Amino acid sequence: MLSVTPIPALSDNYIWLLRQDTSPEACVVDPGEAAPVIHVLEREGLTLGSILVTHHHPDHVGGLAELIRRYSPKVIGPHNPKIEGIDERVGDGDTCRVMGRRFDVFDVPGHTLDHIAFFTPGIPPLLFCGDTLFSGGCGRLFEGSPEQMFRSLQRLAALPDDTLIFAAHEYTLANLTFAQAVDPHNSDVTAALDETRRARDLDRPTLPSRLGREKAINPFLRCAAPDVRASASQHGNTESDQATFATLRAWKDRF
Repeated sequence: MLSVTPIPALSDNYIWLLRQDTSPEACVVDPGEAAPVIHVLEREGLTLGSILVTHHHPDHVGGLAELIRRYSPKVIGPHNPKIEGIDERVGDGDTCRVMGRRFDVFDVPGHTLDHIAFFTPGIPPLLFCGDTLFSGGCGRLFEGSPEQMFRSLQRLAALPDDTLIFAAHEYTLANLTFAQAVDPHNSDVTAALDETRRARDLDRPTLPSRLGREKAINPFLRCAAPDVRASASQHGNTESDQATFATLRAWKDRF
């Protein structure tokens, strides 16, 4: 059985640790720094067999070099030569195997052009989506276009509703504060915001989230909802779902 736990890193990153009860081998996703990973591996008596990388930003690959030197793991990541140390470069439609599990690879450009996500079916399915989809939000558009990010999010939204979303940052409180401004009459958003505040007051992670829940609370997955479109119309073009998304993303950037 595969278990996934967060390793807090930097100011608000989560490096996801995958392990199985029957093996000391572990995998980590997006190691922005090495020290927290090394600490957990040594404390738990684990060895690092593999690393998954979603994109090239330093807070996702900053620990790669040291972890490679120390453990010689297999590194799987996008077709971006700027990321040094990748053994298996993967893109849309590819599959890879990690600790006996099949992972499907999706191209999800928007936050960056090289961004990929890793999805493994199961009960429940698991999605490691880096900075594309957050609980209550989505990533900023540093390289890609609103159109690209909208399509990427729509693709992720088509996954099963019980999919667990393992995003790479603890942004939920800020995201849901914005979601409430966009969708103030949404009782699901209000309840999620209250729950998030209680969790953060106790320094507990708000992730993973569940895709079905995100469809109810995340404005970037709700561009067709009349209340969301009405709020967005005060800030820009809402002639289509895609235009509404672009308006919401620009509004969030200055929120």
